[in-house]
Amino acid sequence: MATVSLKELTKRYGDMEIVHGIDLDITDREFIALVGPSGCGKSTTLRMIAGLEEISAGSIEIGGRVVNDLPPRSRNISMVFQSYALYPHMTVRENLGFSLKIAGAAKDDMDRRVAEASAILGLDALLDRRPSQLSGGQRQRVAMGRAIVRDPDVFLFDEPLSNLDAKLRTQMRTEIKKLHAKVQSTVIYVTHDQVEAMTLAERIVIMRDGHIEQVGTPDEVFRRPATRFVAGFIGSPPMNLHEATVDDGQLVFASGAKLPLPGQFKANVAVGDKVAFGLRPDDIYPTGHGISSGGAADVHQIELPITVTEPLGNETLVFVEFNGSDWVSRMLNPRSLKPGERVAMSLDLSQAHLFAAETGKTLRS
Repeated sequence: MATVSLKELTKRYGDMEIVHGIDLDITDREFIALVGPSGCGKSTTLRMIAGLEEISAGSIEIGGRVVNDLPPRSRNISMVFQSYALYPHMTVRENLGFSLKIAGAAKDDMDRRVAEASAILGLDALLDRRPSQLSGGQRQRVAMGRAIVRDPDVFLFDEPLSNLDAKLRTQMRTEIKKLHAKVQSTVIYVTHDQVEAMTLAERIVIMRDGHIEQVGTPDEVFRRPATRFVAGFIGSPPMNLHEATVDDGQLVFASGAKLPLPGQFKANVAVGDKVAFGLRPDDIYPTGHGISSGGAADVHQIELPITVTEPLGNETLVFVEFNGSDWVSRMLNPRSLKPGERVAMSLDLSQAHLFAAETGKTLRS
């Protein structure tokens, strides 16, 4: 069993605490992604799991065994780095088998495992080339193959696609997903790219300032964000968020603009409460050019001026002015719109979010 359990895991550099006693349980064969902005502690957490960073407090268990004091080679993990870390003077075949050679594996066993990894990743035609003769995507596949041959309990990926262009990143996401389906090992994947996390992982761990903000499936963190930070971080374009004050059945914004208080929150707030109101771009659209999830009673109509548009083919991002700043809307089946034009907008309030202004936590029951 390749379960991974972090208990009160803490990392300090001198008096500065980088990771603040996080708890996380990862099940056998699960693909989990650690995601968050730069400096949130995700790579430090991964390196502590790998044994490349000493932990300051807490414990790490892999397969039910505490590994705090074990060196990396004794944890039965494999790590794929952002920089590929291939030996330039070795062929692909030699790079794949190097760790086995160092470990004293028999030649027949080494050849078999290299052949298996090569077949999984489609490297057979590249085995006699050197890294300088490979594309970025091919080098990353070799780096993954080198991890596979060790038959680890856990794969650790540290932003492996950040050096690739957009097209290659998309291709390699598919390769990594196929790899996990084939090797059926536990995967912990670190990225700052929410698209990678959403498309690859079964569960996402969203980190901020060394704390875990939320753990959930991609659908859960998108549709039911636990905090204002998660709401603003997950989603592209991000959720529209504005601070407001709860009045009698309505929300009053700083500019004086008002919206009806969404019905799902009426039991959770009181007059005078300071909140942050959130609505995703899919849930605000020019009337007749979107998909509403709620009934007619949940959709509020408001006329707003357009500031700019971004045509994307079968959809257009429409920026409208609300409360003194831009809201972004996603318009389906687009028609021509011009900056300065006032347009009737539909707001699906059944999909709205409210967060406590002071704590940032969701007010959804």
